[in-house]
Amino acid sequence: MNSSRMAGSLLVRNLTHHLSQSSTATTTFLNGAATRSSVVWMRFASTSSASAAREDIRSQKEAAAAAPPPPSSKEVSTYWGIPTTKLVKEDGTEWKWSCFRPWDTYKADVNIDLKKHHVPTTFMDKVAYWTVKSLRLPTDIFFQRRYGCRAMMLETVAAVPGMVGGMLLHLRSLRRFEHSGGWIRALLEEAENERMHLMTFMEVSKPRWYERALVIVVQGVFFNAYFLGYLISPKFAHRVTGYLEEEAIHSYTEFLKDLEDGKIENVPAPAIAIDYWRLPANATLKDVVTVVRADEAHHRDVNHFASVNSTLHISSSVISVCVIIFLTIYLF
Repeated sequence: MNSSRMAGSLLVRNLTHHLSQSSTATTTFLNGAATRSSVVWMRFASTSSASAAREDIRSQKEAAAAAPPPPSSKEVSTYWGIPTTKLVKEDGTEWKWSCFRPWDTYKADVNIDLKKHHVPTTFMDKVAYWTVKSLRLPTDIFFQRRYGCRAMMLETVAAVPGMVGGMLLHLRSLRRFEHSGGWIRALLEEAENERMHLMTFMEVSKPRWYERALVIVVQGVFFNAYFLGYLISPKFAHRVTGYLEEEAIHSYTEFLKDLEDGKIENVPAPAIAIDYWRLPANATLKDVVTVVRADEAHHRDVNHFASVNSTLHISSSVISVCVIIFLTIYLF
């Protein structure tokens, strides 16, 4: 009996020991599985949150790129970054031109005498007259009766004399500490007016590539020649300009004849011309050519007057120095 009890007690202890070991192993296994599953879940959760964050950042960037820029409190429209005041026209609409302002506009005097001609009397007058006449021949051959392109080419040259004369008189005024008698402003305004003619005809006639190349060559040659001529004799240079303006009047008169005869379409006037010359809203190309011709007649009178009555001169020492500089540049 005692031996049976001892055997049973021993059996119970063995079973208890095995059960406790199994329980511990099971608990360890379950705890390890739980730990691994939690780690896997944490990794999955962290990966999902990172993907969501990246997606959120991407969507924010796309929204920022698609959104319009924030309105600026100041409108910067100049090269220097200086804000300008908003200008309006007389009818209250916004002024859209940056190359000129409302106070630069005017009404051309279309009643000016177009037939006035200075008859060359002196030797220098005749040289100036025939120089201009000789320049007209290749122009007639190249452009023939394409007066839109002809006007464009003419204005690229016509804007040079005023700038050259104004520049040299400006330097003379600084060098001699004296006033110019208003000639600097008059000549620079002439150059600006001729440039506005060019801006207008650019809207009417689109230059071809070879015409643009021709402009570069002609302007480069004429600028240097006129610069040297003005240094030698301002009166001769102004006489040349006066005869150039007479030829311009003739060219625009022929332009108007072709418009009236229907050989050239009388299209609506460009908006820049309507605002610059204060033309009516229904103005046409014929009106533009008429006011441009009047401007040329005014420049003709100014330059012939400058050649006859002004006391413009450049000192001989300045001429000598400039001639030496030019020869040095072109020969070496």
